[in-house]
Amino acid sequence: MRYTYDLTDTEWNLIADCFPKPSKKGRCRKHPYRELINAIFYLNKTGCQWRNLPAHFAPWRTVYHYFRLWKRNELWEAIHTHLREWVRLAEGRKRHASAAIIDTQSVKSTECSDARGYDAGKKINGRKRHVLVDTLGLILILMVMVLPANLQDRDGARQLLKAFFTQSSPRRRVKHIWADGGYAGALLVWTRKLWRCTVETVKRTERHTFKVLPRRWVVERTFGWLGRYRRLSKDYERQAKTGETMVYLAMIRLMLARVGRL
Repeated sequence: MRYTYDLTDTEWNLIADCFPKPSKKGRCRKHPYRELINAIFYLNKTGCQWRNLPAHFAPWRTVYHYFRLWKRNELWEAIHTHLREWVRLAEGRKRHASAAIIDTQSVKSTECSDARGYDAGKKINGRKRHVLVDTLGLILILMVMVLPANLQDRDGARQLLKAFFTQSSPRRRVKHIWADGGYAGALLVWTRKLWRCTVETVKRTERHTFKVLPRRWVVERTFGWLGRYRRLSKDYERQAKTGETMVYLAMIRLMLARVGRL
């Protein structure tokens, strides 16, 4: 049986080399990596529980084992980076971005979440997804961090940007970031002084009126595309790290579909 979000041969060939090679010792693998990936994408797209994966996939315990294994060894992030650079080159851009847009999305979470809070502005009890995207936007998330919803945007941005800039050196190419008015204040000085990166706030000119704001519409479009994945309509994960991985999975699937059409 085939589902709409199963990988095509072209899409699978784009990421096949990212997975470990078959061992020359021991018995042959019972469940191919491609079958496991299809099951994980199915869960992320439909929002079903692990235990309710269709029976024709590998046993749910096996699928979940590999999902958790690849989460811990950061394979998902590596695949995401590989595809993001591929798409940027295909679009005629440089491999690494020099500008980005930052924003947050508040989502409800379940009672089993290990860390959550109340966002008084959005009246949501749950978590916030802090994302950093490049100017291509929707499929090119640079970094995502899931934190309790009661954390102010500026405080969450500090954690996100600190984690972003202290990692691999290509990320320090980002020299300009666009943000909304909620990030104004000490964050701008802190980012410029510590990371030599400027933060420009794009504010609304009219209230209660829809208007496409420069640069900010890119990250809003990203949130819109993430909303099409039912597992992301609400934060169902116990650990915040798992919630971040689910966002990476959605972006990986979007980029595979886009690159597969090129």
